[in-house]
Amino acid sequence: MRTRVLPTRRRSGRGDTFGRATEGIARAMGTPWFLVGLTLFCVVWMAWNVFTPKALQFDSAAIGFTALTLVLSLQASYAAPLILLAQNRQDDRDRVQFEQDRQRAERNLADTEYLAREVVALRLAMRDMASKDFIRSEIRSLLEELDRRDAIDDGEPERSADVRG
Repeated sequence: MRTRVLPTRRRSGRGDTFGRATEGIARAMGTPWFLVGLTLFCVVWMAWNVFTPKALQFDSAAIGFTALTLVLSLQASYAAPLILLAQNRQDDRDRVQFEQDRQRAERNLADTEYLAREVVALRLAMRDMASKDFIRSEIRSLLEELDRRDAIDDGEPERSADVRG
């Protein structure tokens, strides 16, 4: 359980400006251009302090470029928390995205189950429907029945229904 030392400020509709700025800095530190720039900075620093006259040098190569080491340590001490902050913010975004994906998957599953039930209901309804062949055979049997009745009414012997069809 955390207690806050400083009072929290209500965030405006603009979002978390500090968090976005630190993410931008952390993102920039992870680029090849940053590494090239930092390398050039170190090379220029060391070259200046080796090749310029002693009066213009500010960091002695004899004691291992102490000032350069301090500058790089300061940069690293700020880089680590900025990167962690950016990772935490990304984790929060990933968590929200995961929740949205889970809800979307649940909706898709419910829709799929509903459609599967509808397809099963349609298949059952189609089985109960009369097929074309069944209707033809029923009409043929009715025609044969009518022909038999007509033959009986006219006094003729019964005919086979093979003539139709």
